[in-house]
Amino acid sequence: MTNFKFSQRSESSLVGVNPALVKVVRRALELSTVDFSVIEGKRTVERQKQLVAAGASKTMDSRHLTGHAVDLFPVGGDWNNYKCWLPVLDAMHQAGKELGVPLRFGVTWTDSPHDKPARFLDAPHVEIPV
Repeated sequence: MTNFKFSQRSESSLVGVNPALVKVVRRALELSTVDFSVIEGKRTVERQKQLVAAGASKTMDSRHLTGHAVDLFPVGGDWNNYKCWLPVLDAMHQAGKELGVPLRFGVTWTDSPHDKPARFLDAPHVEIPV
């Protein structure tokens, strides 16, 4: 177990997120070998439109709109190297399994962060699938 603690910004980003996903994120922080932040949780339609327009998202049907997705960032991570997310995603994967919460990872768009990287790679994104 680690001594990592979420910042106020991360805590604010968890407001409105599905309680089961919040539990997974908190457990993942305990399990993770690297510190990480929650950079985004529940989004407004306006925010989603901005991200689609910028090419950072491909859909207006994002799980962020319902609070069923979070974006995470490893402290000291490199936006250009998705592999730096793997320790965080591994912790999320383990936490989801422990808590019985199914997850899908934007790095692969499957239930495993170690499948073949997706064509549209969204390494920070973790969601509870529909």
